[in-house]
Amino acid sequence: MVKRSVPPEEPAVVTVAVRVKPGAGRTKVGGAYDGPHGVALVVAVGAPAVDGKATEAARRALAGALGLRPGAVALKVGATSRDKVFAVMAGGVEVAALVAALRGGPPA
Repeated sequence: MVKRSVPPEEPAVVTVAVRVKPGAGRTKVGGAYDGPHGVALVVAVGAPAVDGKATEAARRALAGALGLRPGAVALKVGATSRDKVFAVMAGGVEVAALVAALRGGPPA
């Protein structure tokens, strides 16, 4: 009998539009902003907008708010902009619902 390995399922990828507010007094994830990539989740971080520090802080804050490890969140668009799009590798329905709750409205 030949054993065949079953390839692992690819994790669902959810794209999340984010508006980053660098230089905030504290890190906060929540709220909505009507940005160029659609309704975005607002992420305020204390890091300055210098050398990608605010982007990295926003990536980590988003992962923390979604209950994921930082490696599950990757930047897709907007390395030097306040308006970014992140790819989240996790269960699609759960992440989309959580992002909608953080934005304060129904899923987009």
